[in-house]
Amino acid sequence: MDAVGQSYAYCRGVARSRARNFYYSFVLLSKPRRDAMCAVYAFMRYCDDLSDEPGATRSAIEGWRADLDEALAGRFSGHPVWPAFHDAVRRFGIPREYFHEMIEGVASDLEPRRFETFEQLYRYCYQVASVVGLTAVRIFGFESEAALPLAEKCGIAFQLTNILRDIREDLERDRLYLPAEDLRRYGVTEADLRAGNRNAAFLQLMRFEAARARSYYDESRPLLDLVHPKSRSSLWALVTIYSRLLERIERKGFDVFSERVRLSALEKSCIVARALVG
Repeated sequence: MDAVGQSYAYCRGVARSRARNFYYSFVLLSKPRRDAMCAVYAFMRYCDDLSDEPGATRSAIEGWRADLDEALAGRFSGHPVWPAFHDAVRRFGIPREYFHEMIEGVASDLEPRRFETFEQLYRYCYQVASVVGLTAVRIFGFESEAALPLAEKCGIAFQLTNILRDIREDLERDRLYLPAEDLRRYGVTEADLRAGNRNAAFLQLMRFEAARARSYYDESRPLLDLVHPKSRSSLWALVTIYSRLLERIERKGFDVFSERVRLSALEKSCIVARALVG
């Protein structure tokens, strides 16, 4: 196996072991598209790890940014992701600015995170999630440029869902992504969130945030008809998994404090099976 093949094998392994939601949709793609998604995921997973792991530093992220520029030029450092990543980016014509945006987003997580407005949060969600959607739609294939703003909105929907699910874990890292303007509007304090206080004000806040996320799912729905027909089952499965996760959060009465809300492997497998039969 040549260096590119070895690199793709490494990326597939990362995706299988780490992409708890994404990998279920990857298996529905043709092998070239599936491999490309795994390569891009492995790059983005490492980006996240650089900001989330204990002892994360800005110098490590800057080193990764420099390695990215080298890899895009076809010069690879020792990390096994780069040959496959370079091949996927070149093959599917993925704009390199998407990857720089993501690095900017994860680098901002090195500092304690607070957002005053939803506009500020939207920018962050664009950097860490919409660029994933924009990258994925290049791999899925599309004919109309109308797919791009819809892919952006789909990424926003996914990230808002993650934010609602991960309130407790994020606060443990001194990150609070819910906009301060929303907390004030509903009379919820950071102390309430740290205490896991699911009072009436908290429930009102969460209903508002869930409705906002749902609106982005609804607005991005036409994307399904704009991607290549052979990729539609994968996109449908991915959107269904994430939207079901939002539904699960709602059905649990927004109890995101006692345990991590998730779909089981069986539930996700059933969604993939439904996608396979159309």
